[in-house]
Amino acid sequence: MQGTSQRFAAVVLLVLVISTSTRLVSASISSSLVFTSAPQVTLNARQATPAPSPKRWLGLIGEYGPDNDIIIIFEKDGKLFALFKRTQLEPLEEISTNKFKVSAGVQHANQSLVFTRDVHGRSTQIAIDKDVFKRRQIEPESGNQLHVRPLRPVSDLMREARAAQPPRENGEFRASELVELTSLDPTIKLEIRYATTNNFLGTVFYSEPRAFMQRPAAEAVVRASKRLHAMGYGLLVHDAYRPWYVTKVFWDATPDDKKVFVADPAKGSRHNRGCAVDLTLYDLKTGKPVEMVSTYDETTARAYPDYPGGTSLQRWHRKLLRDAMEAEGFTVYEAEWWHFDYKDWQKYRIGNLTFEQIKTANH
Repeated sequence: MQGTSQRFAAVVLLVLVISTSTRLVSASISSSLVFTSAPQVTLNARQATPAPSPKRWLGLIGEYGPDNDIIIIFEKDGKLFALFKRTQLEPLEEISTNKFKVSAGVQHANQSLVFTRDVHGRSTQIAIDKDVFKRRQIEPESGNQLHVRPLRPVSDLMREARAAQPPRENGEFRASELVELTSLDPTIKLEIRYATTNNFLGTVFYSEPRAFMQRPAAEAVVRASKRLHAMGYGLLVHDAYRPWYVTKVFWDATPDDKKVFVADPAKGSRHNRGCAVDLTLYDLKTGKPVEMVSTYDETTARAYPDYPGGTSLQRWHRKLLRDAMEAEGFTVYEAEWWHFDYKDWQKYRIGNLTFEQIKTANH
C-alpha cells in the first residue's frame, strides 16, 4: 500500500528471522527455495516451468503453531517439506492422504505428521506424534486482508487533503513527464484497486482505472513486459502514480496502530513521484492472473519477496516477475513482492496532479 521502510514494521522481526534461518538450510535445497536480493537478470525461455503442486496437498500448505514454534509446510519439486522453527528443513514422505512421516537422516526423522482437514479439504491442524499445531490464519479468504474503519468520513478527509499542499522539497529535480502505461503497451492489463471499493478503506479514490509513470520508468516497464511475452506472460498493474492527496487521506483515515501500513504524507511515497508500480503476471493464453505465494496488498509475512512457503510454481512466478523488473532497473520492495521502485525515483518531486490534470497536460 505505501512502499516505504515503515511498511510491515509490525512483522519486520519475523522476516529477519526468516532471512537468517533460511541461510542455515542446506545449500542444495535453499538455493532454489529462497530468492535473495541479488538481481538475476537473465531470463531463460527454455527454463522448465515447475509442475503444479498435487491438488491433494494444496489444503495442507501453510503455517502451523505458535509464534515461537512455527512450522511452514510447502511444496518443492513435487515433494512436500516442513520447515521447523524456520531453520530445520525436512522432507516428508506421504503415507496416506492426511498422514506423512519425516524422512530419515534429519532431526525429526520418522516422526509422523497427521493433518486434520475441514469440509473444504483445508487442514486445520497437524498432530506430530502427541503434539498438536493449529493452523495459523495468515491467509486472507479473498482480496485484501487489511480492512480499516476510517477515523473520520473519507469524504471529509478527501476535501481537506485536496486543499493541502505536499511537503516542500529542496534541490534539483527532473521535470515530471507522466505517461500512461497502456498507451505505450496495450498488452499491459489494469486492475487498479483504488479505482474501486476493493481496497483497505473500501472507498473509490481514483476517478478512472488508469496507470501513469514517469516516462523512463514507464518505458522500463514496457521493456520488462516484452521480456515476459517471450515466456508467455504479460503484466497486470494494480497501482502506479498516486497523487499525494490520496496518500494524505490514507494516513489521516488510518488508526495509529495501523499506520505502519501506510505512507507518511510528510515524507510522501515513491508512488507519489511516479516511479513505483504494483504489479503481477497474467497468462497470455488464458488472460488470467497467475497464482503467487500471497495475494496483492496482503499484510502478512507471505508478502515478503523471499518468503519460503507456497508452491514451486508460485515461487517461480514470483521470481520470474522479479527478474524481469530488476533487469530493467527496478528494485523489489523488501516487504512486498509486487511493489517495484525505479532506480531514479529520487530525481522526481512528489506529485499531486489528478488523473484528469495529467490528461489535460498531455494534450
